[in-house]
Amino acid sequence: MDEIRDYPELRAAACPFSPPPGYEELRERSAVTRVRMWDGSTPFLVTGYHEARTVLGDDRFSADGTHKAMPRFVKFEVPADVFNLGRMDDPEHARIRRMLTAHFTIRRTEAMRPMIQDIVDGLLDRLIAEGPPADLVADFAFPLPSQVIAVMLGVSDADFAEFQRASQGVMDFTVSTEEMGAALGVMVDYVSRMCAAKRAAPGDDLLSRLIVDQERTGALTRQQVVATALVLLLAGHETTANMIALSTVLLLRNPDQLARLRADPGLMPNAVDELLRYITIVQEGTGRVAIEDVEVGGVLIPAGEGADHQPAQRQPRSPLRGRPRAGVRPAHVAFGFGVHQCLGQTLARVELQIALETLVRRLPTLRLEVPFEDLAFLYESMNFGVARVPVAW
Repeated sequence: MDEIRDYPELRAAACPFSPPPGYEELRERSAVTRVRMWDGSTPFLVTGYHEARTVLGDDRFSADGTHKAMPRFVKFEVPADVFNLGRMDDPEHARIRRMLTAHFTIRRTEAMRPMIQDIVDGLLDRLIAEGPPADLVADFAFPLPSQVIAVMLGVSDADFAEFQRASQGVMDFTVSTEEMGAALGVMVDYVSRMCAAKRAAPGDDLLSRLIVDQERTGALTRQQVVATALVLLLAGHETTANMIALSTVLLLRNPDQLARLRADPGLMPNAVDELLRYITIVQEGTGRVAIEDVEVGGVLIPAGEGADHQPAQRQPRSPLRGRPRAGVRPAHVAFGFGVHQCLGQTLARVELQIALETLVRRLPTLRLEVPFEDLAFLYESMNFGVARVPVAW
């Protein structure tokens, strides 16, 4: 019988950017460990980088969210058709993904740089005009990806704050089952109304194309369109917003690296991937179920057993490094791996590059307005983040 360890608490390490101490202990013992979850289930937790790539990239593991052995971190049942794209297997997953890939190509994303730059400059213009102090989260990090995805979907972001508040409720591990369910209902209602408006008056945007090209032809049901739009909205703002805020805090804590970026903006693309390697944002949602016996890291994961990877991107004591060899990205699994690798990863990279480069250029004296120790980091959340970042300049 495998030794079963308690699932590590999502609590602070000595440094908030490091994996919690429980992960370090498990990683030192084995890259694959059976753990006990809140519901009594005992999936395998993968804490090694190469082992995580195996689980995420091997088609002997299923992403089907309806599987009874799928590791579950939330204490309420998320309907399988809500978060569908990341919780489906091929060929259905590939079929729906193909409907979206044309909107997230490198060429199309690169063409969006002027639009993203305009949004970044507009947010910073307002922030500078209102003067310090400011909350980098509410005034910059969250509005930026929200406005970008709103442009892509062709919707107004005027009432997007309602969706954002609800999404944070769904991500929060500390709220009750009823509160999570209510927050999910608000999100689904918002997206349903958004889709109804596009059916009545389609435009030249991603959501209209889904409705005109896929829903009206019968390739997607109305429910599937709502679910897909919900995934795009969540993935399009929550993780990127948290990454912008955390990256800024981390750079302010590493002034030598920050000075290098100010002196040479050409370092930013690789710096963004180094930040993605160093900071683990996604803390839930990458579970898999073995559909046949698979050996991972010398440990047999039997068919029908669940497995999940958590902060497996770096060793806990690994430093924030400068630029590696020219043109070589730091290796990480921030966007997943395999057929479910994040569809919007190019867009996320571009947003991060523009946001951070413009921020350090236009606010050269940017600093935290409160002690670092007073920042409230969101450990008990599906996506790691920070509640507020008071700054001055």
